[in-house]
Amino acid sequence: MLEKATAKLIKSLEYKKYRKRHNLFVAEGPKAVGDLMKRITPAKVFATHEWKRPEWPVADIVDVTDSELSKISFLQHPQQVLGLFPLPQERDASKLDPQNELILALDGIQDPGNLGTIIRLADWFGIETIVCSHETTDAYGPKAVQATMGSLARVDIIYTDLCETLRKHHNGTGAKIYGTVLDGENIYAKKLDGCGFLVMGNEGNGISEPLRAQLDERLLIPCFRQGEHAESLNVAIATAIACSEFRRRRAIKKD
Repeated sequence: MLEKATAKLIKSLEYKKYRKRHNLFVAEGPKAVGDLMKRITPAKVFATHEWKRPEWPVADIVDVTDSELSKISFLQHPQQVLGLFPLPQERDASKLDPQNELILALDGIQDPGNLGTIIRLADWFGIETIVCSHETTDAYGPKAVQATMGSLARVDIIYTDLCETLRKHHNGTGAKIYGTVLDGENIYAKKLDGCGFLVMGNEGNGISEPLRAQLDERLLIPCFRQGEHAESLNVAIATAIACSEFRRRRAIKKD
C-alpha cells in the first residue's frame, strides 16, 4: 500500500533542492529502472503486478495499483514501475583523463530533454564522462532521467566550474579543447585527435565567452543547403553529429 507521506516525498523529488535534501532521484519504466538497478541499489521500488521482477533480489519492493502508481508518477502514462535511487557520488573532475578519452563538456544546457538525449548519445558513442557547468540543468530531474532511456546508468555526470576544470586540464596535461561554434571551421575538414574535451553550448546563446576563449579548435557543422536555411541545429543533434565524426576518425585511424 502506498502511504501518503511516501507519495508526498516522491512528488517533492521533482525539485532539485529536495533531491539533494533526501539524496534521491526518480526513474520510471522497466528499461530505466532495470538498467539503473544493475549499477545502483535502489532505495525503494514501486511496481504493479505487470512488472517483470528481476532475477536478483531487490529489497523494499512496494506493490501498488495502477491508480497508486499514477499518483506518484511524473509521466502522463505511467510504466509499471518507479524506482527511488540514491544520487551517485560524483567523480573528482581533476582526475579525468582527457588525453586518453573524449569527454563531453556541457555549457549551460537548459532543456532537460536535450540533456537526457545527450547522455543517451554519450552512452551510444562510448563516452563515459560528461562534465557540466553549474548552469546546466540537473541530470537527475525526472524529465532528464526519462530522456536518457536508462543510459544514465552508464555515463558519469560531473557538475563543476567548467572554465576552471578545462583550464587546469589544458595547462596541466595539454588536453585539447574543441567546441562547436557558428563561426568555426568545417568539422569534416579539421584534424580531430579523438581525445580531449568537446564543448557544447547553451541552446540559445551557444558557448559562453569565457569558454570560447579557451577553445583550441572551433568547429562548425556546415549546412549543405544553398540560400535560405535553418538558423541552427538543436544542441542534441549537433552533439550527435560531432560525436559521430570524432568516432569515425578514430575508427579510420585504427584501421
